[in-house]
Amino acid sequence: MATRPQAPPTAPVPTGATPPAKSGHSTAVVAGFLGWALDAFDYFLVVFCLTAIAKDFNKSDADIALSITITLAFRPVGAFVFGLLADRYGRRIPLMMNLVFYSIVEVLTAFTHSYSSFMLLRALFGIGMGGEWGLGASLAMEKVPARLRGLISGLLQQGYAFGNLLAAVAYFTLFDRWGWRPLFILGGLPALLALFVFAKVEESEVWKHAKQESWSHLGRAILGNWKVFVYITILMTTMNLSSHGTQDMFPTFLRRQWGLATAQVSLIGGFSMIGAMIGGLLVGMYSDRIGRRRAMITALILAVCVVPLWAYAPSIAMLYVGAFLMQFMVQGAWGVIPAHLAELSPDSVRGFLPGFGYQCGVLLASSVAWLEAVFAEHTSYANAMALTAATVFILACIATASGKEKRGSKFAGGS
Repeated sequence: MATRPQAPPTAPVPTGATPPAKSGHSTAVVAGFLGWALDAFDYFLVVFCLTAIAKDFNKSDADIALSITITLAFRPVGAFVFGLLADRYGRRIPLMMNLVFYSIVEVLTAFTHSYSSFMLLRALFGIGMGGEWGLGASLAMEKVPARLRGLISGLLQQGYAFGNLLAAVAYFTLFDRWGWRPLFILGGLPALLALFVFAKVEESEVWKHAKQESWSHLGRAILGNWKVFVYITILMTTMNLSSHGTQDMFPTFLRRQWGLATAQVSLIGGFSMIGAMIGGLLVGMYSDRIGRRRAMITALILAVCVVPLWAYAPSIAMLYVGAFLMQFMVQGAWGVIPAHLAELSPDSVRGFLPGFGYQCGVLLASSVAWLEAVFAEHTSYANAMALTAATVFILACIATASGKEKRGSKFAGGS
């Protein structure tokens, strides 16, 4: 009787090496994408409803635009707290805590009836928003294969554009009928995402391999990488000026400069976010081939070229085209960011360093919406936004070109 052929022996794992990790990146990417999308949805509700909220509280556009600044300014607090928790205790549990926290804050916003309490809740929301990106991005980037990092980075970052699109849809379908308050009740949805993370998402193998033994060890690891942190902060200041300078006051620009109604504002905003999502994916994927910095600089230079059409469109049709192309370029450059920052950051501080540097950049850029609103009071929204956009795109190109990159670098215990 014939004998069954013997299977070749399994090669032993070298001493000290970490066995290949199970990927499980699909659920991590879904969680990161949806977490950032729902975060952005809640954030952009204020952007779309700004003039209505101002009327309800008997305040000016600039007064409510200041709430956007406060939200952005408090994001580093969330990145600091949740980032430390992520590097000390893992990515999953802090992510679930974060999702529940900012869901509660959003629901409470629907019931506030004073300007001061509204501003307080926007500050608390900023803490939640600041914590989510670093948690979701580190978890996803540590799980995806290195060869797909740019593509998945573009997908992950465009959760922000998708959230903006969801806010535009909610504004289009519900605002004229119900007003702004019920929209914020929808902000409780991220609490359900926390259940998905609990049931389906596995902890990062990279974190398990590189986690610090104590808070003191973690502190020393963070301080030892201060130069990386400074560069990330400078880069993200210019990138946040680019993003928030072209998005946050854009619906107000459409209402004040063009006199458009709710439906048209939401349609143009939503159409621009389709451009953002396509741009994020394509430029992110492009960065896997030509490099992170080169892809970002290309998109930013093209964004400068689009400014005249975007701010001074001669017709409604061209306004749609300008909005689409602007966000294609801006969010195209942003699509590279999750992969670029994850690769620049050492394994042991990847939960903290990219997120905190990102949100410190947000803090330094946080006044851009308020400054545009104030500037527009003395000239026009078109002039204010055009000058701001062109300036910050050039600064972002300089910051990007001044740094390094580690495209395709290997993470310990992971991809």
